[in-house]
Amino acid sequence: MPKKERDKLHKRELTLGQRYADLLTKYAGSWGFIISVMAFLVIWMIVNVIVLIEGWDPYPFILLNLILSCLAAIQAPIILMSQNREIERDRQKLEYDYAVNRKAEREIEDMQKDLHEIKRLLRK
Repeated sequence: MPKKERDKLHKRELTLGQRYADLLTKYAGSWGFIISVMAFLVIWMIVNVIVLIEGWDPYPFILLNLILSCLAAIQAPIILMSQNREIERDRQKLEYDYAVNRKAEREIEDMQKDLHEIKRLLRK
């Protein structure tokens, strides 16, 4: 079965949650995500420092710490789910490749037997 057909078949078997996990993993593992989180952190810090100067909140970074902890707590298991599916796809691909290699090996052995038989007949 060609790779594109296997990928389409695999994608049809995914649940909605699995598709969203793959989408999140694709985005969360990108430079766009890293840059956007860094921009959010810088803006948050600037706003909180300005507010701290105004005397509003003596602990301005506790909420930021909570947000980052929650993001990590939610994001990590989702990324792990996606990685587990990737491992399963790789395992299936390896099994398919192994089967193809075994078949090719058997065919080569048959061809070698035929060649030996032809050589034997030519020597007579």
